[in-house]
Amino acid sequence: MNNLVYGYVRVSTKEQNLDRQVLAIKDYCTINNLNLEDRNIISDKASGKNFDRPGYKALTNQLLRKGDTLIIKELDRLGRSVDLIKQEWESLINKGINIIVIESPMLSTKDKTDLEKNLISSIVFNLLSYLAEKEKDKTRNRQREGIDIAKAKGIHLGRPNINLNTISKNQYNTLKEYYPRWKAKEITAVKFMDILDLKTNTFYKILREYELATNAYTVDK
Repeated sequence: MNNLVYGYVRVSTKEQNLDRQVLAIKDYCTINNLNLEDRNIISDKASGKNFDRPGYKALTNQLLRKGDTLIIKELDRLGRSVDLIKQEWESLINKGINIIVIESPMLSTKDKTDLEKNLISSIVFNLLSYLAEKEKDKTRNRQREGIDIAKAKGIHLGRPNINLNTISKNQYNTLKEYYPRWKAKEITAVKFMDILDLKTNTFYKILREYELATNAYTVDK
């Protein structure tokens, strides 16, 4: 049985056009004398909310056989995340599928020895790990820039600083009402916290501030 050549194209939204990827794959096959039938160009238009790829699933589960060649324009056609790309790449290699990445010729495995394929896989995984780390750095830098800008504008980020001066008037009146009962051990600290709707650390912090402000007793945990 002759080995077949398949092309796979994907866009992220239904509004995007597949023609650019299809043309790139056809041109590549013409230049490199590869026989690619139109029916063997498989496509998907994945929605933004999920990554359902019926075309790709049919391609990998039913069509591709050992020795066949899969052509993609870019490496990220295999998946949206680094982990998914690694998973799909490894699965294809293990099935004996030749992979051609038009935008990254050095990653193509067609006509390569097993040793060369293993080397290419190593390059792919290291490249993806590098790109993932770079993306994390970009995200952290964006977050830091956003925080710096917010601070410069006097905007407080993160959890609000809760203290005696920032609790609501209702909380303060409740604190004032129940404090003597708590000191007299008529209610437990847990109950008092629940009434005030405060976490443990914030509760004791505010009680200390209240006692200092009113010259009341010292709080004992």
